[in-house]
Amino acid sequence: MVKVRLHEVTIDCADVPRVAGFWAGLLGGELYEPMPGWLRLGSSSDAGPVLNFQPVPEPKQGKARVHLDLLTDDLQATVNRVVALGGRTTGERHDYDEGTVVVLTDPEGTEFCVVAYRN
Repeated sequence: MVKVRLHEVTIDCADVPRVAGFWAGLLGGELYEPMPGWLRLGSSSDAGPVLNFQPVPEPKQGKARVHLDLLTDDLQATVNRVVALGGRTTGERHDYDEGTVVVLTDPEGTEFCVVAYRN
C-alpha cells in the first residue's frame, strides 16, 4: 500500500515576512527562505508538518475552506498572544462537551482555530 502523510501546509500571503513572523512568534521555531520570496517554518526532517508562506499578489477574499486548528492548554492566554502578535479575534466561539474552539485570524485575515479540551 502507498504511504501518504501530511508534510506541508502553505499559506498564501501578500506580506510574507509579516505573516510568517506572526506564525513563528505564535508557534516558535526559525524561519528560513527555501526559495526567493518564500519563507518556511519548520524543517522537512521534522515529524510535524511544515508551514510555507507563499507570496501572492492578490489579497485574501472570502472564508478559507481549509484552516489550521491549534491545541492549547490556556485558551485566554493564547488568544491574548495572537492579538499581541497582530492577529485578530472574530468573536466566534464554540463551546462543546469536550472543549472550546475560538476562531481567530492572522494579520492578513486567514482564519484558524484555537482548541482547548476539557480535562
